[in-house]
Amino acid sequence: MAILSIPDQDIQLHDAAQIRTFLAQHGVFFEQWECPVHFEDSATQEEILEAYAQYIQPFMSSGGYQSADVISINAQTPNYDQIRAKFLAEHIHDEDEIRFFVDGQGLFWFHLDEAPVFNVLCQRGDLISVPVGTKHWFDAGSSNPFVKAIRIFTDMSGWTPHYTQSGIERNYLNFKAPGLG
Repeated sequence: MAILSIPDQDIQLHDAAQIRTFLAQHGVFFEQWECPVHFEDSATQEEILEAYAQYIQPFMSSGGYQSADVISINAQTPNYDQIRAKFLAEHIHDEDEIRFFVDGQGLFWFHLDEAPVFNVLCQRGDLISVPVGTKHWFDAGSSNPFVKAIRIFTDMSGWTPHYTQSGIERNYLNFKAPGLG
């Protein structure tokens, strides 16, 4: 179940409908999908994509998306500190950043011109689409990270981050998301 936080206003939303409405008002697509399949850490990308093809394929077809893969981050991920540092810097992409969380969780932060900085803790079953050009960053957690998510692309080259160098993310380094280490 997702949690939306607006730290500077001390607001948290736990209701999925309220979260979906808030995000839609800011151009961010959010849904919660059934997530009946549980995977061992050894599950392959192909096994995960096949297990969720019935959900992913119609979504990809309707949005013109061309490919999907799986990102899996856990405490054994090599060079996790360096990977995390790249995600933690505010950036934009040349295409939508779409993630369907099949297990674990991660925190998407948003820095929009017309809104206070906010974040969404995405968890198992959450699908989020960060629109092209949206300033954001992501945190899988400082200790014991666990994310298993399907990434959906139009063109994988569009996922290359373009860092804003704003430094805004440093203002939120001490934010403690519920359950995110």
